[in-house]
Amino acid sequence: MIYEFCTQTHTGLLRENNEDAALADEANGVAILADGMGGYNAGEVASEMATKIICSELGHWLAEAGKHANVKEVRKAMDICVHNANLAVFTAATEHPQFAGMGTTLVAGVFLESRVVLGHIGDSRCYRSRQGHLVQMTKDHSLLQEQLDAGLITPEQAAMSANRNLVTRALGIDEFVQLEVHDHVVESGDIYLMCSDGLSDMVEDGFIARVMETDATLDQKAKQLISSANACGGRDNITVLLVQANAGSKKRGLMARLIGS
Repeated sequence: MIYEFCTQTHTGLLRENNEDAALADEANGVAILADGMGGYNAGEVASEMATKIICSELGHWLAEAGKHANVKEVRKAMDICVHNANLAVFTAATEHPQFAGMGTTLVAGVFLESRVVLGHIGDSRCYRSRQGHLVQMTKDHSLLQEQLDAGLITPEQAAMSANRNLVTRALGIDEFVQLEVHDHVVESGDIYLMCSDGLSDMVEDGFIARVMETDATLDQKAKQLISSANACGGRDNITVLLVQANAGSKKRGLMARLIGS
């Protein structure tokens, strides 16, 4: 499986700074997105620390483990790297008054030969578009989601709720954090969308699905999603990280061209 990565971010129309961060290590199949929180520039610090630490440590481990590391090993490695990032952010927040209370959401993916390992904390999301169907792969760790699960509010009420941004789990807030991890089969043609709530709060899933179905490039899809979030108000920072899976290999593709097949 060949994976193509695309990352784009925008401050939005109302915020002065961008507290989102995203990194991709294409060589090792790692994708990380975070949405920071905290006073002054602390949110930026938390999200940047988290993405850099996790992407670097996971990428290094995968480079040494090889392309055929099994899912169980990858899940354990992801958990350890997230723990290290959580401790680093928490320590910085407790030792430096200007960073007090900072934290970040997180969504992370490791794309293997035929599976993807997804981990998340908070309300940054991962969607999958497959053969015209869009599925939300992660469930928000938020007060709103808990109210929905308990049947206290309807989806229609949730869409209008003032509690949309109250997360119940975040990286860096406490000494320990629970990463929710799942793994899934990858099929050729799948497109995975990681995003901050600056996109998911502003743009309906139905519109996201239609953008994913178009023949546009990943770069064009990302630009259209960000543009649409801003057109709907752009109340928050907007970050998207797209990963597309395609069967085959670059070497076979080159050989096929050389022999004219």
